[in-house]
Amino acid sequence: MSTTTKSAVIENMYARKSIRKYDSEYKLTKEEISELLTDAMTAPSSSNQQPWRFIVITDEQKKKELRTMAFNQEQVETAPAIIAVLGDTDFHKNARKIHQLSVDAGVMDPEVAEKLTENAETLYSGIPVAARHSVAMYDAGLVSMQLLLAAKDRGLDTVVMGGFNKDEFAKSYNLPENEFPIVLIAIGKGTGPARGTSRLSVEDVVRFV
Repeated sequence: MSTTTKSAVIENMYARKSIRKYDSEYKLTKEEISELLTDAMTAPSSSNQQPWRFIVITDEQKKKELRTMAFNQEQVETAPAIIAVLGDTDFHKNARKIHQLSVDAGVMDPEVAEKLTENAETLYSGIPVAARHSVAMYDAGLVSMQLLLAAKDRGLDTVVMGGFNKDEFAKSYNLPENEFPIVLIAIGKGTGPARGTSRLSVEDVVRFV
């Protein structure tokens, strides 16, 4: 067995639990939430196209309304912030902007940026919307996990919720046709313990070949 000291990242991976009871008096500022999302968005994505979008819900009335869409899950109303993670099937339309940011930062040559932009626009405009939907779903999972770890690093608790009326959510928040809701993430200060959970062993899920 390895005796290597675990880094803070690994410690947070083990410490993170799904918390469903929150201190309703605790508040998060817009700046704090923006910092969390900035950290989370260092996640990798397909061709660096970053197809994730977010809606941050902190208004008490809106959280109450959202609770009904989320099958009356208490944490939707009591957590200080709910972050809705969305996917954007038109993500490739930002290719030029994304690569220009790399040029402006001095980390990419203009010629390379132009080539990568052309590649992304050609590739993703040439595949079905359903395929881009799958890309956005996958990448949203990556950014969501990083958001959970960034929150835990700050002493905050979280829970991910896939159980909510997505059609009603899309209508309520006037989502354009290219955007779709994936998960809700409650963030705040937990007041109760997490449910005990276990994980399958490596032997149960891994094949070495």
